Amino acid sequence: MHDGSGRIVVQGLTKQFGPVTAVQNLSFTVEPGSVTGFLGPNGAGKTTTLRMLLGLVTPTAGTATINGRRFDQLGNPARVVGAVLEAQSFHPKRTARDHLRVYAAAIDVPDARVDQVLALVGLTEAARRKAGGFSLGMRQRLALATALLGDPQVLVLDEPANGLDPEGIAWLRHFLQQFARSGRTVLVSSHLLAEIEQTVDQVVIISRGQTMYYGPLEHLRQSQSTRVLVQPADPHALVAALNEAGLHQVEPTPDGRLAITGAESKQVADIALAAGVAVYGIQQEAVDLERIFFQLTSGQYAAAGANPYAQAAPAGYPQQGYQAPPGYQASSGYQAPPGYQVPQGYQPPAGAPAPGQQPDQPTQPPQGYQQQPPGQGQQGGSSGFGGNA
Repeated sequence: MHDGSGRIVVQGLTKQFGPVTAVQNLSFTVEPGSVTGFLGPNGAGKTTTLRMLLGLVTPTAGTATINGRRFDQLGNPARVVGAVLEAQSFHPKRTARDHLRVYAAAIDVPDARVDQVLALVGLTEAARRKAGGFSLGMRQRLALATALLGDPQVLVLDEPANGLDPEGIAWLRHFLQQFARSGRTVLVSSHLLAEIEQTVDQVVIISRGQTMYYGPLEHLRQSQSTRVLVQPADPHALVAALNEAGLHQVEPTPDGRLAITGAESKQVADIALAAGVAVYGIQQEAVDLERIFFQLTSGQYAAAGANPYAQAAPAGYPQQGYQAPPGYQASSGYQAPPGYQVPQGYQPPAGAPAPGQQPDQPTQPPQGYQQQPPGQGQQGGSSGFGGNA
């Protein structure tokens, strides 16, 4: 039953649906004893790849094997591979326990195993409830229980945390890690990058149906440059000091801080101290999976054109002054609509013109107000931190 290595090997895998190439020359290996995350944007080919691995889709070219064999060559595959691609395929009138008993009979395992997997996934109390009344999270647990019936050597899961509450996600993370530490293999696809980062040891990242990276997550982190985020009292002075020290990869962040690439926080703090620049906050930015993921997969479905809902630039960024639309004429006082009659007995406030009349002289600014000279504050362009600082 468990006489194979538990290794998943995908080699040169390609799948075309007519003119569409869903997967193109995809290659990676998933080793036993670890949890491997299978990541990629929507439409990258993840589900198609998993379906080819499980014998549900025939590859156009290449191979996908488990224990060195295709899925249809495994004999009793449910005793080798447990898989969850969808969590919806339950008879709504059948109880959770009866659902599992049907599958247990199909793969020739005793009913005692049903009660074991119900306990494993935390559904013992719901065993006699009908699956049609289950929440999405409970259906996910029942699907996982179905995959575990054959005590498999390999688990292949597509979005297993979908619908789980925070407690359920933490439980799933612990369960998958314990399953892998027993010498078994876990391949899990998910869009929850922050959760995947806490769960997996290895990652396979694909985009446009091709492998962008596969290997240990820690090696991927080490290949990325770290950044220091600092909040200085005088950004221009600090940038000048950093440049003198040979640190030129400095850019502003949307929240008004400076991001220095390829530096350590202690180094930046020492430079700021020597330059006499006060620092209100400094931190070494961790290289997280989300940032790496976007770097490796950016552009697959990038939107064309500017975003009409984009927010204005943060405070401190140079902006163009307001420009009136072409042909726009400013009104010179309020004009009452045609035919408007002033209500009988109405008296305008002291000094204010009556409706339909123009003021005798311009409105005076408040006391103490300093008016800008003409042209000031209408400068165009962008100064940036690397300009004339």
